[in-house]
Amino acid sequence: MERIRTGVVGYGLGGRVFHAPFVSAVPALELSAIVQRTGDSAATAYSSVALLRSFDDLLASDVELVCISTPSNTHYRLSRQALLAGKHVVCDKPVTVTSAEAEDLETTAKAQGVLMVPFQNRRWDGDFLTLKALISGDTVGRTVTLDSRFDRYRPLAKAGAWRDDAEGGGLLYDIGPHLIDQALALFGRPERVWADVRRDRDEQGNTADAFDLHLWFTGADGRELTVRTGSTVLAVNPGPRYRLQGTRGSYVKFGLDPQEPAIIEGAKVPHLDSPEPWLDEPAAAWGTLSLAADPADPAKVEQTQLPTVRGDYRAFYRNVADAIRGKAEQAVPARAAVHVARIIEVALESARTGGVMPVNAASW
Repeated sequence: MERIRTGVVGYGLGGRVFHAPFVSAVPALELSAIVQRTGDSAATAYSSVALLRSFDDLLASDVELVCISTPSNTHYRLSRQALLAGKHVVCDKPVTVTSAEAEDLETTAKAQGVLMVPFQNRRWDGDFLTLKALISGDTVGRTVTLDSRFDRYRPLAKAGAWRDDAEGGGLLYDIGPHLIDQALALFGRPERVWADVRRDRDEQGNTADAFDLHLWFTGADGRELTVRTGSTVLAVNPGPRYRLQGTRGSYVKFGLDPQEPAIIEGAKVPHLDSPEPWLDEPAAAWGTLSLAADPADPAKVEQTQLPTVRGDYRAFYRNVADAIRGKAEQAVPARAAVHVARIIEVALESARTGGVMPVNAASW
């Protein structure tokens, strides 16, 4: 079957690190064009790929799939243009600033008979895949709480950065969509939400650079479980990425998935047809699994360093290709963007009022 001609829009960090390398590594996809308004770094890295200067030129081409990695406040407009041009779309987070816009993209994609895919690549982080397996396998018993954080130390705001724009900027829109999507992928719709959205830096930018978000879910057994998530740019010594507490044990994992830093440092993503593995996490970074050997004796705890499941962002794009060709269900549906946008809206209302807000099932 003919490969799916694919264009990447934007060649900043997203296009350079998360899209172009992984599109190129999937046999069913062909990276055929990159839209880069200025500079020629894309042409240097991908000499056989057409370098385009305008989005309109890409839409006029024969690409089937458009991957949008541009500033957040352009996502809705560019995604909608591409869908109306009959192109399948993968769009970076946040896909839209509002849930109404996300609903419109979902409706437009259905009407055009094409796919609208939120780029939630971090569902294929190795640590998240490990966490997911522990929860689905009931390894630590019934889940009681999950702490999920993405903290870094970046005390100085970058002047002129689009992530600091008033519309779609700030950490809740930048890191929040990944953390929220992971929680929803694990547990479904939360019943209630509480949020603190704030500015932690001394030198403050235009938008919030920190947030804490609590989500309360009803588990399959009808019991309540809590996810506490958040992010700050003022964590010199970050805490755990995950801390899972269950009725029979816990899992604590430090550090972030190694794929992004590996590519930034120059690693090449192997083709999926290649026998070369991508990308094992060093044993020193594995999480700790603690299980109660005897619930009646809290002192008896068995601890092991649990190997991290191999993360692989190529699997995201392999699924996109299979979904386009009708070989698989879309792993990250357009509705996921609606859900994330809705939770952000509820979180902002909670931060404004200081209250715990319900999540309306009818809006889901």
